[in-house]
Amino acid sequence: MAERERLLTAAGIGVTAPVSPPTVGFVPRAQVMSADDVRRALTRIAHEAVERNHGLESVVLVGLQTGGVPLVRRLAAELERIEGTAVPVATLDATFYRDDIGLRPLVPEAASDIAFDLSGLTVVLVDDVLFTGRTVRAALNALNDYGRPRAVQLAVMVDRGHRELPIRPDYVGKNLPTRRDELVDVTEDGVAIGELRGS
Repeated sequence: MAERERLLTAAGIGVTAPVSPPTVGFVPRAQVMSADDVRRALTRIAHEAVERNHGLESVVLVGLQTGGVPLVRRLAAELERIEGTAVPVATLDATFYRDDIGLRPLVPEAASDIAFDLSGLTVVLVDDVLFTGRTVRAALNALNDYGRPRAVQLAVMVDRGHRELPIRPDYVGKNLPTRRDELVDVTEDGVAIGELRGS
């Protein structure tokens, strides 16, 4: 779950009653993946990426701020362990490319850090949770500022459904059916499903 979701809910966006003052916390209802499950999923995704791309030549990893950043670093480490080759890693903040930027408050994110031209490379875009697809659409637009990739592939730890755009991941840790009002939280300890509660 991105920090953006936590803060937007705290601001009263998408909830029936505004929370004032906002004291919001994620309350897990069920643990759906353990830390070991996440580790195994990353190993599987790494192997699938190597197989699909016939190795790692011209492959770079880009983690979406904020939830994709811890995962992209772990995926890079796993790819290096498997292939013995370090894969370039970057981070991307797509906040200002979102199509709902005027419909909800801006939440500061960590800055993009892409220190190389993406032209001609295969970019594996990494995020924690795939939901409506709007963040990924924004990220695809943002990537164009850094060159014209040969291909862009999408890796997510959780695909929770409810797509609003025709976007599908290439690599998935777990498909997890959810209700729209539920939240999915991905951390180093695993994946939990639950809700935000304020007091």
